[in-house]
Amino acid sequence: MTNTAVEENSAAALSRRGFVLTASAVAASVAALVQPARAAIVQTDLSTLLPYGNGTIPAGIRTRTANNNNGLTVHFLEAGYETPGRPLVMLLHGFPELAYSWRKVMLPLAAQGYHVIAPDQRGYGRTTGWDNSYDADGDAFRILNMVRDAVGLVHALGYRQVAMIAGHDAGAPVASWAALIRPDIFRSVVILSSPFEGAPAVALNTANGAAPPPRAINDEELDAELAKLDPPRKYYQNYQRTRGANDDMLHAPQGLHAFFRAYYFYKSADYAGNKPHPLKARTAKEMEEIPHYYVMLKDKGMAANVAPLMPSADYIANCKWLTEPEVEVYATEYAHTEFTGALQGYRVRRGSDPRSIAEMRTFAGRSIDQPSMFIGGKSDWGVRQTPGAAEKMQTTACTHMVSFNLIDGAGHWV
Repeated sequence: MTNTAVEENSAAALSRRGFVLTASAVAASVAALVQPARAAIVQTDLSTLLPYGNGTIPAGIRTRTANNNNGLTVHFLEAGYETPGRPLVMLLHGFPELAYSWRKVMLPLAAQGYHVIAPDQRGYGRTTGWDNSYDADGDAFRILNMVRDAVGLVHALGYRQVAMIAGHDAGAPVASWAALIRPDIFRSVVILSSPFEGAPAVALNTANGAAPPPRAINDEELDAELAKLDPPRKYYQNYQRTRGANDDMLHAPQGLHAFFRAYYFYKSADYAGNKPHPLKARTAKEMEEIPHYYVMLKDKGMAANVAPLMPSADYIANCKWLTEPEVEVYATEYAHTEFTGALQGYRVRRGSDPRSIAEMRTFAGRSIDQPSMFIGGKSDWGVRQTPGAAEKMQTTACTHMVSFNLIDGAGHWV
């Protein structure tokens, strides 16, 4: 072998070694990056926690867990389980809530002959198997996967149909989309507090010169306009998407218990400033009078926005719809789970998110045709914060809406 050949072979060997070393280093770096994400998957040993509800769950409601066939071990409350074969009712909570939020309606529903379940949704409470890091893959929290969570739990419990699915606040779109996508499973739907506008439309006949529909203002553009108000404001959903939102609420200066007390009071009918009415348009000027839990003071987080509305000690002592031990349930659970998973939905389930829009446009032109009902509080700005949503729900999104109810003396926690 010539010296030249030896040199070429040595160079090739060095190149191969260099490639292997480089590849190994890259793999190690990737593993180091991936490892924290794996560690962020919530796999809590529930036996180490205090009993769910701190002793405030009514007798006749039990807690249980089940594999939902979609990567989660779902923790849920259950009533009417004693008699096999009952029709199933599924109740989906909102933010910042828990399955626990349904405790007062489960037994009355069970008394009417139903098997009633209320799960802690993905990102909440004692349901495990989801990624609780801020940089988690958002696809798991998009609306179609949340529907798969619900369908998988139904099947896990041995059912092929659900007599009624109900969703409140952030649970309302999940329930609505479940009813729209799988009417064969979800035979009726009750939407609470957050009207369902239906699937986003696809522009028609644009290939032949038709103009596309005008684009609605997105949340970022709305924020820019709200910032011009005096005092400057910002939209709560944009705040909920920020990296700091979790720590702001979790480590509220007033304490987590006091944060929940003020937040729940502020959005209730007991706060006299809740006087919602239909808005003409989604503009800063129209939305200016919405309280600070939705249209926040720009220079403050949610904890500081709700702190001035802390009710009096006398009110707290006499508040029957939310007692101090009940508030402590939310403080206890969120202190453990934190808010990040619950907030992921705000990052991906929004009208201006391209991937979410693409998913939802798959169902353009479809409506909820099985029986539906809307229930909201007369003092709930959640019903009115999106102009035209309640009207669109009743005319096009739901073709068999049997009733639209606004309840006297009720706010967002209807």
